[in-house]
Amino acid sequence: MAMFAYTAPCHFGLEAVLKREIQELGYEITSVDDGRVSFAGDASACARANIRLATAERVLLKAGEFTATTYDELFEGTKAIPWEEYLPEDAKFWVAKASSVRSALFSPSDIQSVMKKAMVERMKLRYRKNWFPESGPSYPVRVSIKKDVVTVSLDTTGMSLHKRGYRVDSVIAPISETLAAAILGLTPWKPDRILVDPFCGSGTIPIEAAMRAKRIAPGMKRSFLAETWSSLIPGSAFKETREEAREAVLPDAGLCADIQGYDIDPHAVRAARKNAEAAGVGGLIHFQTRDVKELRHPKKYGFIVTNPPYGERLEDKEEAARLCRTLGEAYRGLDSWSMYLITSFEDAEKAIGKKADKNRKIYNGMLRTYLYQYMGPKPPRKG
Repeated sequence: MAMFAYTAPCHFGLEAVLKREIQELGYEITSVDDGRVSFAGDASACARANIRLATAERVLLKAGEFTATTYDELFEGTKAIPWEEYLPEDAKFWVAKASSVRSALFSPSDIQSVMKKAMVERMKLRYRKNWFPESGPSYPVRVSIKKDVVTVSLDTTGMSLHKRGYRVDSVIAPISETLAAAILGLTPWKPDRILVDPFCGSGTIPIEAAMRAKRIAPGMKRSFLAETWSSLIPGSAFKETREEAREAVLPDAGLCADIQGYDIDPHAVRAARKNAEAAGVGGLIHFQTRDVKELRHPKKYGFIVTNPPYGERLEDKEEAARLCRTLGEAYRGLDSWSMYLITSFEDAEKAIGKKADKNRKIYNGMLRTYLYQYMGPKPPRKG
């Protein structure tokens, strides 16, 4: 089976979590850069990465790479890519996104226009026709130019991988599913340990934790663009991967997960319950309308994993400080617990009243956030 070069973009600062996920699928990592992890795999890797990766934003299949400092070089480099090996005659193809960092070519619209023309010219030569109906499957192209090196890829995913399909109801500014999964991946939390999100919103962090506990592949219930690429990715690859994923799901019975989500907003709690049911984990999570100041638990060695509400206005900052103070007081009342808190509020540690054991900087799009990690003691080993 043919081998391909793949790249999986992710949130800046979370590359190590995604790298581990890809390695657990059995694929060789070829490079790790800011916000992306590249790996090698066959056609089935396209299906397995899309369906099973929890922290990637999408899966890109590399078509070519070259250096260009002028639009003529960009045109010729794009034209030299063997597009006929990737695109059928009726393919709908376009440059969906172009980005440029420290490069001579920097206009996204000009880059997209030049590359589309070059692709058409290559197709004309190979298919010996002057017009293409573009009535078939979609093949969006993404191009990244960094220090004049042009990397050209096909987007196998389509709608971003954070769209799991379970968010049937939402609240303002929810944390993304991929970011929630990555934060959980940075913790030593296991399904036999308590997990509480006291600012659960529409339930993303508890739902991602429950899906992990139940071994539900995040992309199992959605479709992907590459499923229509019969000339490149066999349809059996996605069918077999979904079957593999279904067989891996654990039944609720026998799971000892104690996962809880609280929020002071009753609408958020109702949304969280709906989303958990849609995700297939409604029976594993206890949601409750509850103020953070009421956070307490008799058991030891639990985890708080949360994303407190925060905005840039002065009153939002004052409210963020108040919430962090209340959270800090509640945390000090818990015996031997750990806490992982992601926020863009820079004075969170001061408000909590304790310096974090670790502080990881994570970029959520262009927003700089901080993951404050308070690490409690490990529970004693079971005899």
